[in-house]
Amino acid sequence: MKISFNYKAIIAAVTLSVALLSCSKKQDYTIVDISGLSLIHASPTIEKLDVYVDNSKATVSDFAYGSKIDYLNAYSGNRVLRLSRKDAGVALKTEMVTLFTNKGYSLFVIDKLENVKFLLLEDDLTKPATGKARIRFVNLSPDAEALNLAIEGKPTDLVTNKAFKEYSDFETIDAGDNVKFIVKNKATGNIETSIADVKIEAGKIYTIYAKGLKAATDNMKLGVAVFTHK
Repeated sequence: MKISFNYKAIIAAVTLSVALLSCSKKQDYTIVDISGLSLIHASPTIEKLDVYVDNSKATVSDFAYGSKIDYLNAYSGNRVLRLSRKDAGVALKTEMVTLFTNKGYSLFVIDKLENVKFLLLEDDLTKPATGKARIRFVNLSPDAEALNLAIEGKPTDLVTNKAFKEYSDFETIDAGDNVKFIVKNKATGNIETSIADVKIEAGKIYTIYAKGLKAATDNMKLGVAVFTHK
């Protein structure tokens, strides 16, 4: 698998450890297995949250709805994730996950606060073909029906029939300066939300996700967001 973006730093750290070990006969070096972990706050709440990996706080700045933290280095293996309100000691959610060496992951905080949970997705960081980009769709709206993702001007939907917490593979798409993504109700075909003027760059990898609540009319209303894996 070809690794792209800043995730190369994770691989470089492991490679460097191996090189140091092989070149030294007098000193002992420990090879540290590293994974990449990105954090996304997709829980429709005004609460700012803290995420801990084992006993280390991963959210060093305000982690509010819609926030994303790019790949952090995390020890591979079994890790305990803990979620709490900002600067509060009481855990809202605790879960053990397994991170594999040299893999990248997106950790979404999802659902309403009273039902908050984690969704951990492994990221396929294979470099796109020349002139292309790759994109994954995730339905993270708790009260939305199954959704399709379409690109304006294309004859068929890119992704179909994704219920809450469901996600697609990374699909290959054309690069473009003003791409409009449309999220449709799978059953009716009606447009639920959209995002326009998105710049999709060749060689990059993206995730687009439906967020918010269909029943809301404020800042938590149903919408869509896009981020680059880096």
